[in-house]
Amino acid sequence: MQSEKQYIELYEQCREMIKGHANDVMNSCRDAAFEDFKRLGFPTKKVERYKYTDVSALFKPNYGLNINRLDIPVDPYEAFRCDVPNLSTSLYFVINDSFHNKVLPKKELPEGVIVDSLNKVATEQPELVAKYYGKIAKSNEDGITALNTMLAQDGLFIYVPKGVVIDKAIQIINILRSDVDLMVNRRVLIVAEERAEIKLLFCDHAADDRNFLATQVIEAYVGDNASLDLYCLEETHAKNVRVSNVFISQQANSRVNHNVITLHNGTTRNRTDLVFEGEGAECNLCGCVIADKNQHVDNNTLIDHKVGHCQSNELYKYVLDDDAVGAFAGKVLVRHGAQKTTSQETNQNLCATKTARMFTQPMLEIYADDVKCAHGSTVGQLNDAALFYMQQRGISLKEAKLLLEFAFINEVIDKMQLEPLRDRLHYLVEKRFRGELSKCEGCKLCK
Repeated sequence: MQSEKQYIELYEQCREMIKGHANDVMNSCRDAAFEDFKRLGFPTKKVERYKYTDVSALFKPNYGLNINRLDIPVDPYEAFRCDVPNLSTSLYFVINDSFHNKVLPKKELPEGVIVDSLNKVATEQPELVAKYYGKIAKSNEDGITALNTMLAQDGLFIYVPKGVVIDKAIQIINILRSDVDLMVNRRVLIVAEERAEIKLLFCDHAADDRNFLATQVIEAYVGDNASLDLYCLEETHAKNVRVSNVFISQQANSRVNHNVITLHNGTTRNRTDLVFEGEGAECNLCGCVIADKNQHVDNNTLIDHKVGHCQSNELYKYVLDDDAVGAFAGKVLVRHGAQKTTSQETNQNLCATKTARMFTQPMLEIYADDVKCAHGSTVGQLNDAALFYMQQRGISLKEAKLLLEFAFINEVIDKMQLEPLRDRLHYLVEKRFRGELSKCEGCKLCK
């Protein structure tokens, strides 16, 4: 319990300070989460869902925390211009874990829609946030969720009322900014009520060459006949550790597209738990990973078919180079009575070197008999015959490898619904393979 000790002591010493800079809704879950964390601790590799990542080691260094909520001097609109060309988005910024409200998009969102600081909305409209906060991200089941719940003081709240359709995508730039090594605990709550539609693009960046540890818990509630597109793009650096837990609850006839793209990172651990609460719902979970050097990317998913007549599709692809390590573990659970379930789970991986490592574990757990479920996984290297063929036609070995890797990963990108984002990612992925991309191309900071 060495790694846990510093966080337990921190909370015991700073409990009132943490609560004083937060709100009653978040504080109401905080002490219970602390007790859960003391009991659970960080998950070890003996825990099935964490067997490929040493979480305790990630949290062992002593990071600073902005408990007093000091203002971090940064003008994100000057430093970052990461909006995708030709994609007209409503652009918002989150600095570490604080919503940046000094400059907001000029065009107003439809009436009733909220994109704002979680702390602010929970203070001004506690009944709205309390209805959803901490309901599906349960601290008593997971040590990471418990840690985030006990330490998080702010984050983002997105609310779309019944029947409201937002045509314009909403883009959130998460910027890690600090003059010292920093730990950030960000909380995100997304609510799309009945017949609501929203498209969200989250972009993670690091503005400073510091050691960052970011924990993030996203709770997303998708109502009857509602639609949520959630794209998460990470372009940080080798000193960044990202631990993200996403919990999604889908009601009847709802639709969710969730895409996770990792282009640059240090160590990344993504967990996605999705539950079908009503019949006729559909989800598509996709992920693509490009990793080299000593980068580590671990994606873990659980799709819970709690009711029947639902459809899930899952596609994750990895391209690993140098000494990179990738891991994918995905479980599809079909419960008793969840008849007429359809599910397809696919994980395909390329190891470009003999030293790259990939761990894959697709799983089906089925307790119903009238279902169509399949899963598959492949780990391989580039096709020697294809490489030879291309070299015979005057293409260099380096270029041939690039073309094959690019074609391999494109299947995931092509499934994205936002066409300008799709085109932009094709461009960024190519530059990433060529080694020309160190951070987001659109950032002034990176030039």
